[in-house]
Amino acid sequence: MAGENGVAKAAVKEDDLVDYEEEEDAPVAAASKADAPADAKSGNKGAYVGVHSAGFRDFLLKPELLRAIQDCGFEHPSEVQHECIPQAIVGQDVLCQAKSGMGKTAVFCLAVLQQLEPEENTISCVVLGHTRELAYQIKAEFDRFSKYLKDIRTMAVFGGVPVKADKEKLEAAIPNILVGSAGRMADLVERKYVDLSKVKFFVLDECDRVLEAGMRPQVQQIFMATPANKQVMMFTATLSATLRESAKHFMTDPLEVIVDNDSKLTLHGLLQYYLKLDEAQKNRKLNDLLDALEFNQVVIFVKSGQRAEALNKVLNESNFPSIAMYSTLNQEERIKRYRAFKDFQARILVSTDLFGRGIDIERVNIVINYDMPPDADSYLHRVGRAGRFGTKGLAVSFVATEEEVEVLNEVQSRFAVAVPELPEKIDVSSYMTS
Repeated sequence: MAGENGVAKAAVKEDDLVDYEEEEDAPVAAASKADAPADAKSGNKGAYVGVHSAGFRDFLLKPELLRAIQDCGFEHPSEVQHECIPQAIVGQDVLCQAKSGMGKTAVFCLAVLQQLEPEENTISCVVLGHTRELAYQIKAEFDRFSKYLKDIRTMAVFGGVPVKADKEKLEAAIPNILVGSAGRMADLVERKYVDLSKVKFFVLDECDRVLEAGMRPQVQQIFMATPANKQVMMFTATLSATLRESAKHFMTDPLEVIVDNDSKLTLHGLLQYYLKLDEAQKNRKLNDLLDALEFNQVVIFVKSGQRAEALNKVLNESNFPSIAMYSTLNQEERIKRYRAFKDFQARILVSTDLFGRGIDIERVNIVINYDMPPDADSYLHRVGRAGRFGTKGLAVSFVATEEEVEVLNEVQSRFAVAVPELPEKIDVSSYMTS
């Protein structure tokens, strides 16, 4: 539980920070493998290849939660779920770092829903993410886990939607769980459209991006609008020592689940290759790969929205029906395309780093870095869109400049992983789960 000292600490460095609206093109790590369908209350099965939920029964969860877990087809809890859930459901603050696709979102969803006693017209839980799509996805996860807890109301708020629309929804029905992007949530707090004075749970997903990417003043503003006595939980796949200490300023005696060796962040079922080529060769090679490789769904990462739109056009003209995602699309179109890809209506997605973190599309088994990311952290999050929760996957990175070679070398050195040159042929069974 975060006590009054946690509030005081959080305020200490506020003057040192620059204000920030909302980072949209920042790399979007991983939410739970149990990423929810758009209509989360429908009871559609999720991504875990499940047999039973006996392992989750060991946590003594509410029967309603166990039923929802069973409906999702969950297998046994992952290692990080085993470590975190027993402490989280009794109210201990949690700072959790774990590799992509290991079910971190399920940890805080289950912890909150296990403890939450819904009160009429009261916001009891606030969850912050760094992008709109992540907020949308987390809200859907809460809906899926709470499907048998009929008194639980959830709501997502994020930029691109008129503030007036959020105000009207809040006036019509105050949610028990409010999920949002940091920018919009801070705006609602400042306008006094939300009352966070009775919040008992405060969660940051992708906490390194939220605290590091200029959003920290807004996070502090939201945090200070909540009571001193509350449970604080933060989750990410990558966490520097500096950010780890910053995160703990918001907490009191947290359970720390930290990866002490970056090599442990590598996904074991994921094949990783690079291809050295010139910029002019990229389109032809991408076409060849899409022709040759077997895939359920593929995400192709580029460095800007302009390049995403241009490459999307090239692919469609080459009879590869793809869609593009980037931050300058209007909000309605962004959610429409997100749902189309998630619902398997589209199999190829060209995206900026907007989709690089947290977004969990269960059928993605190939990631292609058409443009290399700027750093090793971004690479880890991007390729983590494939090979989630121990499944097989393939990542191919195009390397065209010396700067991109340096990033690739940093990846191999830091994560102790060999990324060899792409062979002429790859055994399908090595990257496709049968």
